[in-house]
Amino acid sequence: MERKTALVTGSGRGIGKGIALALARAGYEIGVHYRSSGELAEDTVRQIAALGGRAEAIQADLSTIEGVDALFAAYARKFDRLDVHVNNSGITRMAPFLDTTPAMFDEVVNTDLRGLYFCSQRAARLMKANGTRGVIVNISSNHTLGTWSNATVYAAAKAGVNKLTMNMALDLAPEGIRVVGIAPGYTMIERASGEEARPYIEKASARIPMGRFATPDEVGEACVYLASPQAGYITGTTLYMDGGALLPVLADQP
Repeated sequence: MERKTALVTGSGRGIGKGIALALARAGYEIGVHYRSSGELAEDTVRQIAALGGRAEAIQADLSTIEGVDALFAAYARKFDRLDVHVNNSGITRMAPFLDTTPAMFDEVVNTDLRGLYFCSQRAARLMKANGTRGVIVNISSNHTLGTWSNATVYAAAKAGVNKLTMNMALDLAPEGIRVVGIAPGYTMIERASGEEARPYIEKASARIPMGRFATPDEVGEACVYLASPQAGYITGTTLYMDGGALLPVLADQP
Protein backbone atom coordinates (compact mmCIF):
# COMPACT_ATOMS: atom_id res chain seq x y z
CA MET A 1 0.00 0.00 0.00
CA GLU A 2 1.30 3.46 -0.91
CA ARG A 3 2.23 5.51 2.11
CA LYS A 4 -0.13 8.43 2.73
CA THR A 5 0.13 11.33 5.15
CA ALA A 6 -2.34 13.78 6.63
CA LEU A 7 -2.12 16.87 8.80
CA VAL A 8 -5.17 17.49 10.99
CA THR A 9 -5.34 20.77 12.85
CA GLY A 10 -6.91 20.78 16.28
CA SER A 11 -6.76 17.01 16.59
CA GLY A 12 -6.08 16.66 20.29
CA ARG A 13 -9.77 16.50 21.06
CA GLY A 14 -13.30 16.46 19.67
CA ILE A 15 -14.00 16.29 15.95
CA GLY A 16 -10.33 16.70 15.07
CA LYS A 17 -9.42 13.65 17.13
CA GLY A 18 -12.16 11.63 15.44
CA ILE A 19 -10.83 12.67 12.04
CA ALA A 20 -7.22 11.85 12.93
CA LEU A 21 -8.16 8.38 14.20
CA ALA A 22 -10.35 7.63 11.19
CA LEU A 23 -7.58 8.65 8.78
CA ALA A 24 -5.10 6.54 10.77
CA ARG A 25 -7.39 3.52 10.46
CA ALA A 26 -7.45 4.18 6.71
CA GLY A 27 -3.65 3.93 6.60
CA TYR A 28 -2.53 7.55 6.89
CA GLU A 29 0.42 8.75 8.93
CA ILE A 30 -0.87 11.71 10.92
CA GLY A 31 0.45 15.09 11.96
CA VAL A 32 -1.54 15.80 15.13
CA HIS A 33 -1.70 19.54 15.57
CA TYR A 34 -2.72 21.22 18.82
CA ARG A 35 -2.56 24.69 20.30
CA SER A 36 -2.83 24.16 24.06
CA SER A 37 -4.09 20.59 24.61
CA GLY A 38 -0.69 18.89 24.59
CA GLU A 39 -1.67 15.96 26.80
CA LEU A 40 -4.75 15.27 24.70
CA ALA A 41 -2.72 15.44 21.50
CA GLU A 42 -0.27 12.91 22.91
CA ASP A 43 -3.25 10.67 23.70
CA THR A 44 -4.27 10.89 20.04
CA VAL A 45 -0.72 9.88 19.09
CA ARG A 46 -0.85 6.94 21.50
CA GLN A 47 -4.19 5.76 20.13
CA ILE A 48 -2.86 5.89 16.58
CA ALA A 49 0.24 3.95 17.65
CA ALA A 50 -2.06 1.33 19.21
CA LEU A 51 -3.67 0.96 15.77
CA GLY A 52 -0.23 0.25 14.32
CA GLY A 53 0.09 3.67 12.75
CA ARG A 54 2.48 6.58 12.98
CA ALA A 55 1.62 10.01 14.38
CA GLU A 56 3.56 13.06 15.54
CA ALA A 57 2.21 15.84 17.77
CA ILE A 58 2.93 19.41 16.66
CA GLN A 59 2.14 22.56 18.65
CA ALA A 60 1.28 25.87 16.99
CA ASP A 61 -1.02 28.86 17.45
CA LEU A 62 -2.80 29.21 14.12
CA SER A 63 -4.27 32.62 14.91
CA THR A 64 -0.94 34.14 13.80
CA ILE A 65 1.00 33.82 10.57
CA GLU A 66 4.08 32.98 12.61
CA GLY A 67 2.17 30.06 14.11
CA VAL A 68 1.04 28.85 10.70
CA ASP A 69 4.63 28.98 9.46
CA ALA A 70 5.82 27.14 12.57
CA LEU A 71 3.26 24.38 12.03
CA PHE A 72 4.35 23.66 8.49
CA ALA A 73 8.04 23.96 9.28
CA ALA A 74 7.64 21.39 12.05
CA TYR A 75 5.50 19.16 9.85
CA ALA A 76 8.14 19.23 7.08
CA ARG A 77 10.79 18.11 9.57
CA LYS A 78 8.71 15.07 10.51
CA PHE A 79 7.08 14.11 7.19
CA ASP A 80 8.30 14.27 3.62
CA ARG A 81 4.93 14.67 1.90
CA LEU A 82 1.37 15.85 2.46
CA ASP A 83 -1.58 14.06 0.88
CA VAL A 84 -4.47 15.38 2.96
CA HIS A 85 -4.73 18.56 4.98
CA VAL A 86 -7.71 18.96 7.32
CA ASN A 87 -8.53 22.41 8.65
CA ASN A 88 -10.38 21.54 11.82
CA SER A 89 -8.98 24.08 14.30
CA GLY A 90 -11.53 26.61 15.42
CA ILE A 91 -12.83 28.43 18.43
CA THR A 92 -16.43 29.12 19.37
CA ARG A 93 -17.20 32.37 21.14
CA MET A 94 -20.78 33.51 21.62
CA ALA A 95 -22.01 36.97 22.60
CA PRO A 96 -24.97 39.21 21.75
CA PHE A 97 -24.29 41.35 18.70
CA LEU A 98 -24.40 44.58 20.73
CA ASP A 99 -21.88 43.21 23.23
CA THR A 100 -19.36 41.71 20.78
CA THR A 101 -15.95 43.32 21.15
CA PRO A 102 -13.25 43.82 18.53
CA ALA A 103 -11.03 41.50 20.57
CA MET A 104 -13.58 38.68 20.41
CA PHE A 105 -14.16 39.31 16.70
CA ASP A 106 -10.43 39.09 15.99
CA GLU A 107 -9.98 36.00 18.16
CA VAL A 108 -12.62 34.04 16.25
CA VAL A 109 -11.87 35.27 12.74
CA ASN A 110 -8.09 34.98 13.10
CA THR A 111 -8.36 31.27 13.90
CA ASP A 112 -11.54 30.11 12.17
CA LEU A 113 -11.06 31.93 8.86
CA ARG A 114 -7.70 33.70 8.56
CA GLY A 115 -5.71 30.83 10.07
CA LEU A 116 -7.57 28.32 7.93
CA TYR A 117 -6.88 30.41 4.81
CA PHE A 118 -3.13 30.53 5.30
CA CYS A 119 -2.87 26.91 6.48
CA SER A 120 -4.58 25.95 3.23
CA GLN A 121 -2.18 28.10 1.25
CA ARG A 122 0.85 26.47 2.89
CA ALA A 123 -0.65 23.00 2.41
CA ALA A 124 -1.38 23.62 -1.28
CA ARG A 125 2.12 24.97 -1.88
CA LEU A 126 3.60 21.86 -0.29
CA MET A 127 1.37 19.57 -2.34
CA LYS A 128 2.27 21.41 -5.54
CA ALA A 129 6.00 21.36 -4.78
CA ASN A 130 5.86 17.58 -4.26
CA GLY A 131 3.63 16.94 -7.27
CA THR A 132 0.91 15.57 -5.00
CA ARG A 133 -2.69 15.46 -6.16
CA GLY A 134 -3.84 16.22 -2.65
CA VAL A 135 -7.05 17.04 -0.83
CA ILE A 136 -7.84 19.90 1.56
CA VAL A 137 -10.82 19.39 3.86
CA ASN A 138 -12.34 22.38 5.63
CA ILE A 139 -14.51 21.85 8.71
CA SER A 140 -17.22 24.49 8.97
CA SER A 141 -20.60 24.27 10.71
CA ASN A 142 -24.34 24.13 10.09
CA HIS A 143 -24.33 27.65 11.58
CA THR A 144 -23.60 28.70 8.00
CA LEU A 145 -27.27 28.08 7.13
CA GLY A 146 -28.99 27.91 10.52
CA THR A 147 -29.40 31.04 12.61
CA TRP A 148 -28.84 30.89 16.36
CA SER A 149 -28.66 33.79 18.80
CA ASN A 150 -25.32 35.32 19.81
CA ALA A 151 -23.40 33.69 16.94
CA THR A 152 -22.82 36.62 14.59
CA VAL A 153 -19.04 36.30 14.49
CA TYR A 154 -18.77 32.51 14.60
CA ALA A 155 -21.47 31.98 11.96
CA ALA A 156 -20.02 34.61 9.64
CA ALA A 157 -16.53 33.11 9.92
CA LYS A 158 -17.84 29.62 9.14
CA ALA A 159 -19.89 30.94 6.21
CA GLY A 160 -16.66 32.42 4.94
CA VAL A 161 -15.08 28.96 5.17
CA ASN A 162 -17.80 27.51 2.94
CA LYS A 163 -17.29 30.20 0.30
CA LEU A 164 -13.53 29.88 0.58
CA THR A 165 -13.89 26.16 -0.08
CA MET A 166 -15.57 26.95 -3.40
CA ASN A 167 -13.03 29.54 -4.52
CA MET A 168 -10.04 27.49 -3.40
CA ALA A 169 -11.38 24.51 -5.32
CA LEU A 170 -11.60 26.58 -8.49
CA ASP A 171 -8.09 28.00 -8.14
CA LEU A 172 -6.46 24.69 -7.16
CA ALA A 173 -8.18 22.37 -9.64
CA PRO A 174 -5.47 22.98 -12.29
CA GLU A 175 -2.92 21.75 -9.71
CA GLY A 176 -4.86 18.51 -9.23
CA ILE A 177 -5.81 19.52 -5.68
CA ARG A 178 -9.39 19.02 -4.50
CA VAL A 179 -10.99 21.15 -1.77
CA VAL A 180 -14.07 19.95 0.08
CA GLY A 181 -15.91 20.87 3.26
CA ILE A 182 -17.81 19.20 6.07
CA ALA A 183 -20.36 21.16 8.11
CA PRO A 184 -21.23 19.25 11.29
CA GLY A 185 -24.10 20.12 13.57
CA TYR A 186 -24.39 19.04 17.20
CA THR A 187 -21.58 16.58 17.92
CA MET A 188 -20.73 14.53 21.02
CA ILE A 189 -17.43 16.20 21.84
CA GLU A 190 -15.88 16.23 25.31
CA ARG A 191 -17.87 19.16 26.72
CA ALA A 192 -21.09 17.38 25.77
CA SER A 193 -20.23 14.12 27.52
CA GLY A 194 -20.73 14.91 31.23
CA GLU A 195 -23.84 14.33 33.30
CA GLU A 196 -24.32 18.08 33.65
CA ALA A 197 -24.74 18.32 29.88
CA ARG A 198 -27.42 15.60 29.69
CA PRO A 199 -30.48 17.91 29.94
CA TYR A 200 -29.10 20.14 27.18
CA ILE A 201 -28.29 17.15 24.98
CA GLU A 202 -31.75 15.64 25.45
CA LYS A 203 -33.46 18.94 24.67
CA ALA A 204 -31.33 19.56 21.57
CA SER A 205 -31.66 15.96 20.36
CA ALA A 206 -35.45 16.25 20.50
CA ARG A 207 -35.23 18.95 17.82
CA ILE A 208 -33.04 16.87 15.50
CA PRO A 209 -34.95 14.60 13.08
CA MET A 210 -32.48 11.76 13.66
CA GLY A 211 -32.87 12.22 17.41
CA ARG A 212 -29.21 12.32 18.43
CA PHE A 213 -25.88 14.10 18.12
CA ALA A 214 -23.20 13.06 15.62
CA THR A 215 -20.04 11.37 16.85
CA PRO A 216 -16.50 12.52 16.01
CA ASP A 217 -15.91 9.12 14.42
CA GLU A 218 -18.78 9.70 11.98
CA VAL A 219 -17.30 13.02 10.91
CA GLY A 220 -13.93 11.27 10.60
CA GLU A 221 -15.32 8.57 8.32
CA ALA A 222 -16.90 11.25 6.12
CA CYS A 223 -13.51 12.90 5.89
CA VAL A 224 -11.89 9.59 4.89
CA TYR A 225 -14.41 9.20 2.08
CA LEU A 226 -14.03 12.77 0.80
CA ALA A 227 -10.25 12.36 0.79
CA SER A 228 -10.40 9.05 -1.06
CA PRO A 229 -10.14 8.30 -4.79
CA GLN A 230 -13.81 7.25 -4.65
CA ALA A 231 -14.63 10.95 -4.14
CA GLY A 232 -12.21 12.01 -6.87
CA TYR A 233 -14.83 14.02 -8.81
CA ILE A 234 -16.03 15.97 -5.75
CA THR A 235 -14.58 19.43 -5.21
CA GLY A 236 -15.82 22.84 -4.12
CA THR A 237 -18.76 21.52 -2.14
CA THR A 238 -19.60 21.14 1.55
CA LEU A 239 -21.28 18.11 3.11
CA TYR A 240 -23.76 18.94 5.87
CA MET A 241 -23.72 16.42 8.73
CA ASP A 242 -26.35 17.53 11.22
CA GLY A 243 -28.90 14.71 11.33
CA GLY A 244 -31.39 16.95 9.52
CA ALA A 245 -31.26 19.62 12.23
CA LEU A 246 -31.81 22.42 9.72
CA LEU A 247 -34.87 20.79 8.13
CA PRO A 248 -37.79 21.36 10.55
CA VAL A 249 -37.70 25.17 10.47
CA LEU A 250 -41.42 25.47 11.22
CA ALA A 251 -41.78 22.35 13.35
CA ASP A 252 -42.67 24.29 16.51
CA GLN A 253 -45.16 26.59 14.81
CA PRO A 254 -48.94 26.14 15.23
